[in-house]
Amino acid sequence: MRISRKAVSDGSAYSLAARLSPDSQGQTEGRGLGYSLRDIAEELGAQVHGDENCRIDRVATLADAGQGSISFLANRRYRPQLLSTRASAVILEAEFLSACPVAALVVANPYLGYARVAALLGPRQPVPQGVHPTAYVSDKARLHPSACIGPQAVVEDQASVGAGSYIGPGCLVDRGVSIGESCTLKANVTICHDVVIGDRALLHPGVVIGADGFGIANDGGVWVKVPQLGTVIIADDVEIGANTTIDRGALADTVIEDGVKLDNLIQIGHNVRIGAHTAIAAGVAIGGSAIIGKRCTIGGAASVAGHLEIADDVHLTATSAVPNTISEPGLYSSGMPIQDNRTWRKNVIRMRQLDEMAKRLRKLEKKLDEK
Repeated sequence: MRISRKAVSDGSAYSLAARLSPDSQGQTEGRGLGYSLRDIAEELGAQVHGDENCRIDRVATLADAGQGSISFLANRRYRPQLLSTRASAVILEAEFLSACPVAALVVANPYLGYARVAALLGPRQPVPQGVHPTAYVSDKARLHPSACIGPQAVVEDQASVGAGSYIGPGCLVDRGVSIGESCTLKANVTICHDVVIGDRALLHPGVVIGADGFGIANDGGVWVKVPQLGTVIIADDVEIGANTTIDRGALADTVIEDGVKLDNLIQIGHNVRIGAHTAIAAGVAIGGSAIIGKRCTIGGAASVAGHLEIADDVHLTATSAVPNTISEPGLYSSGMPIQDNRTWRKNVIRMRQLDEMAKRLRKLEKKLDEK
């Protein structure tokens, strides 16, 4: 099974930089190339208030910004910092425009606007091409001429690496792996045999894709390994955080759909499917054969049991435990918020007494009904 590769819908910051003409870019004193506020506004679809010709060459917080900086206000708690900011411009919503002492870009989602401008203005290291002398690349592997294989990386038989992709130091690209275009594998990433990765994937250090799932059968008290015969399919524009692991399928494949964003230290079991544009925070564990819908968010340290389904547009707060299928979109929570130890100990005792209290309550209700 192969997930089709689709173009990026909104255009990345790299294409934004390419579309701005050389005439619209200028030198900002001591900072190199910058952009006019007008050019940035046009690309973001923002309304400009103030000097549209001011030059912007970096992003900064409201408190730390200076001349040439652009900042943003996405949380009203930082409104006092807006009043005194020294930024050249601020990205904000219309309701805060009257409080802004400098030029502004008005957008519906300031944090998204900040993300796009930060990607545009942030430093971009040129990706080298070719194979480092200490790397090993099999004669049976297929590398695009613009791909880069870093120091001590290994690319095995029948593996393929697409145009503009970078395989960082110490990475393993095992036999039969397919890596698409413009992918970045940071240091010490392991891609096990026959895994398929789409275009523009970003894998941070220590990621392991395609290790065996936890499949074992009990034979009279002795555990017998169940062969894991599937693989992992990762679609386009997926980001995977440091030391996250995604197990290969037992028979069918583990599938990560378009635009999924995974934080650090996540465990995804075999045969899991994660729907497009879902975001999962650090420390989450997802049991085998669970199906996560599209556009979901899962807070840090949550756990999802295996063999269940979570609908599209479900949002789980941090530390939530999900033992059953969730069939309706919405916000879900579980777990007990932190409290002082004395109160917590009392509550634990009360929880242990709940069953007995419930039985007594039923007896009392029955007596009342008999009267």
